[in-house]
Amino acid sequence: MSEFWLISAPGDKENVQALERMNTVTSKSNLSYNTKFAIPDFKVGTLDSLVGLSDELGKLDTFAESLIRRMAQSVVEVMEDSKGKAQEHLLANGVDLTSFVTHFEWDMAKYPAKQPLVSVVDTIAKQLAQIEMDLKSRTAAYNTLKTNLENLEKKSMGNLFTRTLSDIVSKEDFVLDSEYLITLLVIVPKPNYSQWQKTYESLSDMVVPRSTKLITEDKEGGLFTVTLFRKVIEDFKTKAKENKFTVREFYYDEKEIKREREEMARLLSDKKQQYQTSCVALKKGSSTFPDHKVKGPLLRWLKVNFSEAFIAWIHVKALRVFVESVLRYGLPVNFQAVLLQPLKKSSTKRLREVLNSVFRHLDEVAATSILDASVEIPGLQLNNQDYFPYVYFHIDLSLLD
Repeated sequence: MSEFWLISAPGDKENVQALERMNTVTSKSNLSYNTKFAIPDFKVGTLDSLVGLSDELGKLDTFAESLIRRMAQSVVEVMEDSKGKAQEHLLANGVDLTSFVTHFEWDMAKYPAKQPLVSVVDTIAKQLAQIEMDLKSRTAAYNTLKTNLENLEKKSMGNLFTRTLSDIVSKEDFVLDSEYLITLLVIVPKPNYSQWQKTYESLSDMVVPRSTKLITEDKEGGLFTVTLFRKVIEDFKTKAKENKFTVREFYYDEKEIKREREEMARLLSDKKQQYQTSCVALKKGSSTFPDHKVKGPLLRWLKVNFSEAFIAWIHVKALRVFVESVLRYGLPVNFQAVLLQPLKKSSTKRLREVLNSVFRHLDEVAATSILDASVEIPGLQLNNQDYFPYVYFHIDLSLLD
């Protein structure tokens, strides 16, 4: 399961024994895999500052989780046809997320524990805010690129009435640079091919004989050329319409067609480069290593910054455990944090019952209220399944699967 419960209990002898009982029961019943969760000795500060941090960390926790899920979704979207391999890029410090959480160590270099807690939280908040800002900018640019490409691709699809013709016609299909003559493109329904061949020369005066040619066709009809004098264009269009032939408005412009083709090629290349792995040659002295792989810029950025955001998120969880444990259990700071990984979804209810039973002495009245709805406690919602007599936080990685 990609789910973890992060709890803490006071570090006195009675509660250390309770933790040992919990480990024994959960292990024998195959309920969860438990590991100690190391948290540094932070500067506590004042009670008022801790209360303020409790609220701020709650919001930061929610923000960080939302951010990493958006980044994970962006990885899936960018990889498109290779989205099944997206998990390969959702790592933290180069390891899978479960391994990182179960072997968590506080990063002293990045978040010095000797600093005031407010400063540590501020550092993480600014880091996550910057990542979100960059994410919005980069994904907006990518989505604009994707939209422009999709719009061009739509032009190359559809039927002969709507699709672009620049990739179908060629210069040789038209009479160009003539003061008097012009070549039109006419869509003819398939059942009317014979009628077209018999009548197109007589639909109007001044139609060049034997000037029609089938360029392409789809399920419904074909695209024919016809050359005539410019002065009879409108008359020819009217007569063609009366015979169920449709003149497609198109005038051959070599520069415009070239520009459209180049734009399509550029957008395809730019989009592909955002995530495709490519090989480049790196020189080291006189040696060349042609197999060095470099990720596309957007995917590479997502991979690096997803890792940074995820690491920051778990540090926020650690900070929340510290702050809430001090507020719950008091001073001096003495508590033990434990990470539980439920082994089966069906056993989580039983695991919660075990924990409530082992630690009910931490809050006898509140713990009783969870089991007995007749007990009335001011300020406590009865049967509130989110209430625990110990400090508890949830880490859910399932939405990243």
